Amino acid sequence: MQVPKLESYLSLIEMAKREDLGAGDVTSEATIEADRQGRGAIVFLEKGILCGMSVVEGVLRCYDKKLVLEESLDDGESVAGGTVVGVAVGGMRSILAAERVALNFLGRLSGIATSTAEYVAAVKGTGVKICDTRKTTPGWRELEKYAVRCGGGVNHRYGLYDAVLIKDNHLAALGKCDLRQAVAEAVKKIGAGQREAAFIEVEVDSLEQLRLVLQVEGVDMVLLDNMTERQLREAVAIRDEMGLGGKVLLEASGGVTMSNVRQIGRTGVDRISVGALTHTVRSLNVGLDLM
Repeated sequence: MQVPKLESYLSLIEMAKREDLGAGDVTSEATIEADRQGRGAIVFLEKGILCGMSVVEGVLRCYDKKLVLEESLDDGESVAGGTVVGVAVGGMRSILAAERVALNFLGRLSGIATSTAEYVAAVKGTGVKICDTRKTTPGWRELEKYAVRCGGGVNHRYGLYDAVLIKDNHLAALGKCDLRQAVAEAVKKIGAGQREAAFIEVEVDSLEQLRLVLQVEGVDMVLLDNMTERQLREAVAIRDEMGLGGKVLLEASGGVTMSNVRQIGRTGVDRISVGALTHTVRSLNVGLDLM
């Protein structure tokens, strides 16, 4: 699993450091000798999927280049409550200064990974893949999408630049038009362009639209927006009857929760996109205890 490079999120760490540390930790400066060394155990206070240890290491180094992260477990591991996932070693003042920022990153990313793993477990055996969306925290996208991967999920497009998703607003901007023709012309322009796209996907909100879009060669995926379970099953049947099973993927989206995700997975769709993986996540409870 590819871990994000420090350069991609260093600015986040530096921003978090500025807003938390400011001109310095007045409490530690008043109570702890400057040369005192120590060790701080980073602890999972509840079970979950670990994610963000490389970020924790980056935080420690940003506060004090002499700080070291030891005994670190690997991202993606399932961890029981009470488990020490790493140990910060170095100057005591530096450890305490970096503590909250490091735990904030670790708790949020582990929360995303844990939530994703729960969704993945819920659809186990259906063959469907759980995907994220662009509903990420501004500036955190690479880290949050990494956390989704740590939880066993699949990344959708990273942004507007790497894949094509023709949504309802794109079609609305065209006004009243022949949907099949509009999509075909768009696919043709994309194919003739200089920029590569990982895939071409079209959003539909009715089975009638689906039938039209499936007639367009070059479409890789269709997003089925806010369809009922019955409509999703019919969509799969339509796709397969047209001989496009395995050629055009179907993605269910909208209103997906833990209570209905397995039922959606049983409809036969290939992917389920879940915005809640990143936009309504609960941070995992993690802490640091001096040893």
